[in-house]
Amino acid sequence: MICRWNIPEGAAPSVICLGLSALDRIWRVETPFSGGSEKIRAGEHLTEPGGMAANAAVAIARLGGRVSFWGRAGEDEAGRLMAADFRAEGIDISQFRLFEDGASSVSGIIVDACGERQIVNFRGHYPDDPAWLPLGDLSADCVLADPRWPEGAAALFTEARRRGIPTILDGDVADSDVFERLLPLTDHAIFSEPGLRGFAGESIDTALARAARFGCRMVAVTRGSNGLVWQDGSGRHDMPAPAVRAVDTTAAGDVFHGAYAFALGTKLEIADALGFASSVAALKCTRPGGRSAIPSLDDLKSS
Repeated sequence: MICRWNIPEGAAPSVICLGLSALDRIWRVETPFSGGSEKIRAGEHLTEPGGMAANAAVAIARLGGRVSFWGRAGEDEAGRLMAADFRAEGIDISQFRLFEDGASSVSGIIVDACGERQIVNFRGHYPDDPAWLPLGDLSADCVLADPRWPEGAAALFTEARRRGIPTILDGDVADSDVFERLLPLTDHAIFSEPGLRGFAGESIDTALARAARFGCRMVAVTRGSNGLVWQDGSGRHDMPAPAVRAVDTTAAGDVFHGAYAFALGTKLEIADALGFASSVAALKCTRPGGRSAIPSLDDLKSS
């Protein structure tokens, strides 16, 4: 599989990931969601760090990349747990700031027997001003940001654009004004279906075209088991999802974005980078857990 995607042996691209780091509290249940008020018995409970850009950073590190996480948390138990986990993964957190008067982001996640999940997230509380980021020393093969800290993402993308560093946006659900601010600074925009729908409407083709008008080199939408659709200068393209038995989809989108950034950092072309990211995210879905289930490059080789 690695040869198929032409990942160079020993590839170690340098990537900066900016955005959300959260502490996830996960419950696994056997009963499918009914949509109404109910009490469900959990067969398992665990706590692990998560967050879109944070999980993407872990995916890059496990694939062999050199990654830095830029973000915010509170100087509290959750913040210290997240920092310790980043260190254990070998991620540079010199720009992961724990604010004394802040409060870390915490999520509650319920995963059902089909691998689907519901998430409740407290976004956290900390300053928005990104002036402390070391943008004057910016150096990377590419940079990735999610929409949870738009001020930081805009600052990072602006400087990356100035230096000719590719920018990747994780287009999860966010207010339209956030996308209108970040898309003109984005080279590669990869939306979730809910994120794209909320921003640009139900029709995928129309929504992709609207997003592309902001000047992105490539705009894509991931659709889980239905594969993905993307649009670039050569037109509209479809890619089926790898056929796997999904056990848990938690963090699959985050892993996709991290794997795409890793592949782009190794200079893969867009189609190959998307295919590689699809394979890594699909392998993650065959394992229970969020961050704990993120595969390594060796895992992918042996799959």
